Amino acid sequence: MTPMIRVGMSTCGLAAGAGAVYTAIDTYLHRRQLSVTLQPTGCVGACHREPLVEVVVDGASTLYGPVTPERVSLILDQHFGGRGRGVSPDWIVSRRADRTDYPFLGRQVKVTTPLCGVIDPHSLEDYLAYGGYQGFKQALKMTPEQVIQAIKDSHLRGRGGAGFPAGMKWDITRQQRGSDKYLICNADEGDPGAFMDRTMIEGDPHRLIEGMLIAAHAIGATRGYIYVRAEYPLAVKALRLALQQAREYGMVGQNILGSGMNFEFIIKEGAGAFVCGEETALMHSIEGKRGMPSMRPPYPSEHGLWGHPTNINNVETYASTPSILLNGPTWFASMGTPKSGGTKAFALTGAIQNSGLVEVPIGMTLREMIFDLGGGCKNNRAFKAVQLGGPSGGCIPASLLDTRIDYEDLKATGAIMGSGGMVVVDETTCMVDFARYFLSFTQDESCGKCVPCRIGTRKMLNLLTRISHGHATGADLERLLTLCETVRVGSLCGLGQTAPNPVLTTLRYFKDEYLAHIEEKRCPAGACEIDERQADNGRPLAHRAPAARAEAAL
Repeated sequence: MTPMIRVGMSTCGLAAGAGAVYTAIDTYLHRRQLSVTLQPTGCVGACHREPLVEVVVDGASTLYGPVTPERVSLILDQHFGGRGRGVSPDWIVSRRADRTDYPFLGRQVKVTTPLCGVIDPHSLEDYLAYGGYQGFKQALKMTPEQVIQAIKDSHLRGRGGAGFPAGMKWDITRQQRGSDKYLICNADEGDPGAFMDRTMIEGDPHRLIEGMLIAAHAIGATRGYIYVRAEYPLAVKALRLALQQAREYGMVGQNILGSGMNFEFIIKEGAGAFVCGEETALMHSIEGKRGMPSMRPPYPSEHGLWGHPTNINNVETYASTPSILLNGPTWFASMGTPKSGGTKAFALTGAIQNSGLVEVPIGMTLREMIFDLGGGCKNNRAFKAVQLGGPSGGCIPASLLDTRIDYEDLKATGAIMGSGGMVVVDETTCMVDFARYFLSFTQDESCGKCVPCRIGTRKMLNLLTRISHGHATGADLERLLTLCETVRVGSLCGLGQTAPNPVLTTLRYFKDEYLAHIEEKRCPAGACEIDERQADNGRPLAHRAPAARAEAAL
């Protein structure tokens, strides 16, 4: 067996210096004239140890990281009979192929990302060697109704946010009249700290294509759009090459594999508007219009792209389907909870020791995720909260760490599963300022179409700024709560309807910090720039006479 060296060359690896490491390894192999396969791969998920290099000799795998060009010779000498000056144990991530000796990787269950960090994402041959497109071939042997029933039985729920049952959505689209039906993959990943879609596409683009082909067969769609952020150039490049290879292999175009099925793909690069993650705004963008949401109903399954029935799922949802058809819906359903089958991928970021992409069965607790896999907070600081669901999500405190990562359980806390962003904060974070950060994001990204979102989020942000600077009163806090409810109920789309979530959950679990800013004019975390001149005999500056305010300002 020819030895192999894999180098993680996704965005995270390249940002950490993987390009120089790859060149150093290539130079070493040429200098030693060694017959070794050097293979670029995607990210295995352990972004905190990038650049990552895996050396496989005689079937034995050793994963190293972080690797620098200076460490290359020392590491490779251990495997290829060099001087053998020794490798620091700190450089070794794992010595087992199943990674069970490294908890961050060993406790993961990979359904959508098993080949990320294993195959060359630019090689169709690699994907086929690991069973690629077998799920789609299995689907072609089944009727569309049988495929949809398998997805229903698997309890796969849409991984893009709300968790609507995927099989039910497919069925609704299938039943619509008309020959023109469309398929859309929402890869417009806009949450701060989220990188699930990017990692999956960069590391295994053919899995997404295969999943969409399965959905197209089930629904009767003839054209599919992949709406991907233009800020993901490596992902776009991988997709374009994969589609070209799939077409040459007979997986795209007319009469696919002699089945009579016709299907075409179109890549649409989004301009980075967060609101285009909302399905109606996304469709408007594809149609060449401004990305602004529309009232629902009608829903896209009935009246979608250019007025035709359209199914919209995200990358992870489509990427789950090949394994469901190959291994059976019961296998997939058994990994999750009774209402939610399978696994979920998360981007674990923030003040966490082990950051990266984590794929685990639905139902794992937050404590297991953050401490057993994530290693707890950096610098031995105390865990304070975790924000789930991005700007639309909510903050969950330490007292709720035993909450299961499940749609219903998370919703009960005031947070949401969302697409999978998970930002950890420690004791040095001010929760008022944290909520203000997310409000500033949603306010900037509001399309401005509806008044509650356009004006309400601005007023909410202004109030949060007043509170964080020590300028607010108790009346301002009441006004903030009223605004949250108005924006939540009155906004047109999910962006505005969920924008108050970070405020509402921080008020629910960390109200004492809000009161400290308002009543005591201090930030408990020491993170906010409180104007110490705001209090005069217990009265806020805003309540003083104009002359007194002017004097204090001097």
